[in-house]
Amino acid sequence: MPAAKCLQDCKKGAVLCMLFASICRAISRQIHYTIPEESEKGSLVGNIAKDLGLDAKELSDHRIHLVSQGRSEYFALNYKNGRLYTIKRIDREEICGWREKCILNAEVIVGDSMKVYGVEVEITDINDHAPTFPLETAVINISENTALGSRFPLYEAQDPDSGNNSLQGYKLSNSSHFSLVLETSVKGKQYAKLVLQRPLDREELASHNLVLTAYDGGNPVKTGTIQLHVVVLDVNDNAPIFSQQTYEVSCREDIPIGTMVITLKAADLDEGVNKEIKFSFHKISAIASQIFHLDSNTGEITLVGNLDFEETPFHEMEVQVQDGGGLLDRATLMIFITDVNDNAPELTLTSVINSIPEDSPAGTSIALLKVQDKDSAENAEVTCSVPGNLPFLLTKSYDKYYSLVTSRTLDREQVAVYNITVTAMDHGTPPLSASIVISLKILDANDNPPFFLETVYTSYILENNPRGASIFSLKANDPDWGENSRITYSIVEEDVKDSSLSSYLSINSETGIIYALCSFDYEEFQQISFFVKAQDGGSPSLSTRVAVTLLILDQNDNAPQILYPSSPTDGSTGVELAPHSSDPEYLVTKVVAVDVDSGQNAWLSYQLLKATEPGLFTIGLHTGEIRTARFFLDKDTLKQSLVVLVKDNGQPPLSASVTVTVVLANSIPESLSDISSISAPADSQSDLTFYLVVAVAFVSCLFFTFLLVLLALRLHKWRNSQLCDSGGLNFTGVPVSQFVGIDGVQAFLHSYCHDFSLTTDSRKSNFGFPKVNSSNTLRNEESCEIKDPFLMTEDISSSHGNPPLSTHKIISLLISDINDNSPSFEKSSYTIYVPENNPSGASIFTVKALDPDMDQNSRITYSILHSNIKELPISSYISINSETGALYAQRSFDYEQFREFQLQVKAQDGGSPPLSSNVTVRVFILDRNDNSPRILSPSQEAKGSALFEMVPRSAEEGYLVTKVVAVDADSGHNAWLSYHVVQATEPGFFTVGSHTGEIRTSRAFVEKDAVKQKLVILVKDNGQPSLSATMTLNLVFAENFQEALPEMKNQSSSPDYQSDLQFYLVLALALMSFLFLLTVILAILMKLRKSGNPKFLQCFAPVPHSKAGAIFPPNFEDGTLPYSYQLCLSSESRKNEFTFLTPNIQIAGNVLGSDNLGVPLTGNEQNNSNLVSENTEKELYFREGTEDISLPSFRVLECPGMPECPGNASWDAGMGFEGIEMPVEGPVVSWGSAAMTVPHNQRPSSLCWRLGPERRRKLLGRWRGGPER
Repeated sequence: MPAAKCLQDCKKGAVLCMLFASICRAISRQIHYTIPEESEKGSLVGNIAKDLGLDAKELSDHRIHLVSQGRSEYFALNYKNGRLYTIKRIDREEICGWREKCILNAEVIVGDSMKVYGVEVEITDINDHAPTFPLETAVINISENTALGSRFPLYEAQDPDSGNNSLQGYKLSNSSHFSLVLETSVKGKQYAKLVLQRPLDREELASHNLVLTAYDGGNPVKTGTIQLHVVVLDVNDNAPIFSQQTYEVSCREDIPIGTMVITLKAADLDEGVNKEIKFSFHKISAIASQIFHLDSNTGEITLVGNLDFEETPFHEMEVQVQDGGGLLDRATLMIFITDVNDNAPELTLTSVINSIPEDSPAGTSIALLKVQDKDSAENAEVTCSVPGNLPFLLTKSYDKYYSLVTSRTLDREQVAVYNITVTAMDHGTPPLSASIVISLKILDANDNPPFFLETVYTSYILENNPRGASIFSLKANDPDWGENSRITYSIVEEDVKDSSLSSYLSINSETGIIYALCSFDYEEFQQISFFVKAQDGGSPSLSTRVAVTLLILDQNDNAPQILYPSSPTDGSTGVELAPHSSDPEYLVTKVVAVDVDSGQNAWLSYQLLKATEPGLFTIGLHTGEIRTARFFLDKDTLKQSLVVLVKDNGQPPLSASVTVTVVLANSIPESLSDISSISAPADSQSDLTFYLVVAVAFVSCLFFTFLLVLLALRLHKWRNSQLCDSGGLNFTGVPVSQFVGIDGVQAFLHSYCHDFSLTTDSRKSNFGFPKVNSSNTLRNEESCEIKDPFLMTEDISSSHGNPPLSTHKIISLLISDINDNSPSFEKSSYTIYVPENNPSGASIFTVKALDPDMDQNSRITYSILHSNIKELPISSYISINSETGALYAQRSFDYEQFREFQLQVKAQDGGSPPLSSNVTVRVFILDRNDNSPRILSPSQEAKGSALFEMVPRSAEEGYLVTKVVAVDADSGHNAWLSYHVVQATEPGFFTVGSHTGEIRTSRAFVEKDAVKQKLVILVKDNGQPSLSATMTLNLVFAENFQEALPEMKNQSSSPDYQSDLQFYLVLALALMSFLFLLTVILAILMKLRKSGNPKFLQCFAPVPHSKAGAIFPPNFEDGTLPYSYQLCLSSESRKNEFTFLTPNIQIAGNVLGSDNLGVPLTGNEQNNSNLVSENTEKELYFREGTEDISLPSFRVLECPGMPECPGNASWDAGMGFEGIEMPVEGPVVSWGSAAMTVPHNQRPSSLCWRLGPERRRKLLGRWRGGPER
């Protein structure tokens, strides 16, 4: 392994070195030559062979060639002597124009080594051009009143030469009126201007002729002249003025012909002809004059030719504006051409190799390419690339040359032929690209050893196999080609059980089939491991070995062997002890057995064949644990004999049996006797707790029973008062401001009408209130597909008349709607997210469909077609409002039951036939943290010692005690669980993994530590709010189970816990007793206060009215009769004294204003009055002489018990009880079963009557139906 890694590092280093060397070889120096322009054809430029140090062989073999850049070739290379010559006349101004330096570039490529050398030839300028003016004669119009010192721009001379040979200055012929001044621009150019030195007088001299001479700095000096004809004009006060002295504008080179470039603006303050201005070019190059056109009237410059940034990136010209008086102004216009990416890169393949061996080193050159782009700036920046999945790189050799090299060693077995696409892409917008495909064939080398399909082979064979049988077949592949891929197989010789491997196995060298030479025996050896070698036919040859494991399969020829309980040598059986107090599931012992067979033949199962008392013990089917099935009884035999059968799973199965004797006794270690001795205090504590619980329950039941009795009595009394006393209009204690007049009562009653009916049982009375009928009109304004009718116009004209007359007619055509449009939903599908535990019946979403039809054709009805829920119909989950499309949840969803479902919603219009469309609605249930963590292990329902864990005393720090396993039914963050220790007998002794739940010791056990440790583990989820669960774990430090057993059995309820429980029980008992006594005392006081004992109670009722009479508001004098009573009751009911007020108003009429309800009123002035009952439907009267006084209003309701009492007439009328006489003549109200006379001496304390069924209907006129009472 280290050797392979070292070899790989060496290969990487070699690749890097080769790449570095290749790059260094690609970088070469550049040769610079200088020649003057206008050199004759065949002029010597330089000796390239000498300057590059090339030998004669490379020149003689003609493996050197020259590559020129540009559109034309100006140089040629003599391959015999290596000299560079010109092949045509070179004009610097033609090639480079106005550039300061003129350089021609070429490249020299030498041989197959693909070496590139750059050649620069600088063309120097000679003074072969004289300065020239655009015109031979220029006319300058100057007004005679022009101020002295005024300057007039002159034409600029052009000299295409550069440096000193270019234009150097101007001279003016002698003149007494004018002089010449030179101004230099920002870019360093000189401009000549004519300056007026003396005033002009047109009448004295109408014109002046001057000569302007331009000269260069050549040797000899060359000049150019222009005749200046200055015309003196009459007064033209204002010359036109450009809005800008310099105009700058940028144009893209791809703008179309006819595009307006810029509009020149000028203003002249003169009037008439002097204000008429004309625009013209004053100075413009020949190329620019063919591209731009200036409108002399509007000043608009438009494009009349094509722009080409590559030819001329900038145009500078002078524009002139002249008015009708001859005054002018000039401005400079600079037009900058913006390059666009209109030239794609050009790729040229200068040298290429078609095939290489696959073991060629990285960095091997394959091709040399040249790339160029005629654009400029970013548009000319070109990036060359090859596909990233190919093992090739492009390296820059020189300037625009790229070398295509390998980036790593190639592998023919992976790719035999590469089609390499080299792409050159510029950085323009949009980018343009060019590509070229290079085909490269990879030649094979024997670089791949044979390989097997698997790294390890495993074969199975049953023992006692026949000799010479075929066991297994191996297959190896070699990706090489031809002889390099031919494979032969052989077994690497090894020894097996002191014997040669060839005595057991053989292999076919051509096919790889392995044969068994002998019959194998599983009991002798279970497997044979060996290596098979596959070797190819290459030179040198390569080989590969693979490990083969031959597993001998066992047959079921061995019966199970019982290890425990071991059979005694004296023929007796093993004895196990079980305490009498053992709980069900108590572990008595465990039968341990093994089977030397393997696989299913070694799977053991345990069964009880025979038992002294069947059903008392059970045995684990796969564990062999013998446990108690129930509690031991006194009648059970103290000695139990169990026969256990252990059977394997072979075919046929084999078995073994063992007899186990279980003795019921309490003498397992002696320490178990201490366990039973400490149980007495626990029993006394338990008894005390039991009695406290019973006491609290008894007092609580007594208290609640008392409250229920009081509540029932109170409800009974309240019901009696409502049924019996509701007929009297008692206004005692009501403020005066609360009374209303009869008119107000009648208005209130007339504004509402209620119907009610009463059955024979007033507790089941039914009141029916009329529903308000209202009409709610909804205007459905729906648009039609075609809102406006067709307006058809018919024109009828006559062409024979003169003039012709015509008429027209308009025909209106209304298009009626048909149901030709189906409803369409706003979306193709809907997705709904509903949090779980949502309220049942809540609206969760609304689907909306539109129908462009109108009226009934556009009325849409929604329905649910089907869903993917199979258990229950979709209507039990989701419902839809057929009118609005609102979806409602019919139940509260549970994320843990299902997380999503989908349904189909149908929208159907009301046309005939109806059209419809469907949409899919997916409902996703969102999880909420509604499930607490559930602890799986240790199980909290386990009995006996299930919650105990034993820890060795010798446990070191980090010892794994146990692992708490919990799950959470929620998902996502809500199911992330963390574990914490919230309580421990000795804090810091144990730690729990925050996310693993592993409980480990944080230090070693020392003598002072308690043997029993209690841990309370909190498991908390990550929800908001978080939910948690706890479990209590008891740990016992012991070296073995027998030592830990007493501590486990000694576990009882914590004394602190028992003490706290008893304290809270005593506190609850005291609190309930106090509340009970307090309630009884309050009930007694309220009863005494209500009974009214005059010996120790005072009159508590207020006296709102004096004995002199009541004072009523004026609006109550038409029918409101309030009463106010002042009474004191003694302990003897027969000596009750009543004081009644005397009303000072006679009140008549029916307060309720209804003919169906008898509402009598009463008044009193004497105690000796006669009671008269008249058979009328409205009132009952007390009659005194000839004057009738209305009784108070009594509403007849059912009273509990007999008789039924509408009211106490004598009490409410304030009459004495000397005697009430009931006349018997005429139809009267039934008192009992017949009319009767009350004797004068009976003095009834109350007047109760009983009404017959006929009279009741008359008094309560609105009763409907129901049985008569």
